[in-house]
Amino acid sequence: MDYLIRPCEEKDLPELVQLCAAHAAHEKAQYSPEGKLEGLRKAIFGENKKLNCWVVDIKGKLEGFTTYTIDFSTWDAAPFLYMDCLYLNENCRGKGIGQEIMRRIQKIAREEKCVNIQWQTPEFNVRAIKFYVGLGSTGKQKMRFFLKP
Repeated sequence: MDYLIRPCEEKDLPELVQLCAAHAAHEKAQYSPEGKLEGLRKAIFGENKKLNCWVVDIKGKLEGFTTYTIDFSTWDAAPFLYMDCLYLNENCRGKGIGQEIMRRIQKIAREEKCVNIQWQTPEFNVRAIKFYVGLGSTGKQKMRFFLKP
């Protein structure tokens, strides 16, 4: 399968919002596209860029994406890379694209002198967990909380 992993461009934002909706559906989460295009534009391309985003382009159609930030760990007193999303449409899974994305994520983490890479996936996402464990990663049981400001 020929594919291109490349930085997201502003022209990609409408398709990225659709991929976010597909990712949310895959994780059995609610999602509203309202305001997302502008929010992503500001986070990825704004003056105070907050988010890094790569897309998976197959013959001019976006089939996946990953987003990450460089954050700081209090406990380690060092930076870490937080991968917020890694999503591939079903037709792209099992083709080595996820492994290539993770290889590139590891390269960025090394360049940024990160102590580790962190991410999460729902417990029911058995296929993703198997993929991540196969890469040599380890999981830590924690509960994630949400509180409205």
